[in-house]
Amino acid sequence: MHYPMVVDRLDTTFAALSDPTRRAMIERLSHGPASVRGLTEPFALSQQMISKHIAYLVRARIVIKTKRGRESVCTLRPEAIKTVSDWAVRYRRFWEESFDKLELVVNQMKKEEARDERKRGKRS
Repeated sequence: MHYPMVVDRLDTTFAALSDPTRRAMIERLSHGPASVRGLTEPFALSQQMISKHIAYLVRARIVIKTKRGRESVCTLRPEAIKTVSDWAVRYRRFWEESFDKLELVVNQMKKEEARDERKRGKRS
């Protein structure tokens, strides 16, 4: 996959995840598909506002919206969240490796400092 395309998708995904209402919808959908009406119930928002949130999630490719008769049903696309997870894991590894290297340097500095203090103590 072309890297800029992944970054563009991540931008869209992170923007979609930045809203607490959309995160709550994703949480609900993690338990299984739900109708638009079912997603509306827990929120004190208009149907129009809920539809805008759902449209944002669809554009971000986090949710798939399909028609079942007269009802629209939303289903979570876990692949979208996995992309974010994969990205985060790469950076987590980077930071863990960086902290491990830093810890080695700090420990080495402490040993040298203790050695220097022992030398100074013997001279006195």
